[in-house]
Amino acid sequence: MYLHLGQETVVKMDSIVGIFDLDTSTISKFTRDYLTQAEKSGKVVNVSMELPKSFVVCAEKKRTTVYISQISSSTLLKRMDFLKTTETNLISIPKEAPTPER
Repeated sequence: MYLHLGQETVVKMDSIVGIFDLDTSTISKFTRDYLTQAEKSGKVVNVSMELPKSFVVCAEKKRTTVYISQISSSTLLKRMDFLKTTETNLISIPKEAPTPER
């Protein structure tokens, strides 16, 4: 399953390491340093020209990418939960038993 982060950007849900709120998480010096280092090393992708509200850290094939999104972290988490629930429900739908021919 894929999660839409804004504009035309989607990521595999399996690759998501974490979804963070920019307002609360950047209070920490460690988080600010991490984002600064990621920016310097070219690992940051800004997916919107609007005011950013969250960042999503993804790791795939030994490469880490930080996506800056205008969508709030709570909305992204709700989308993930909805997609996971939908996927689970689709998997658990029993197939109809074939009717015997007479």
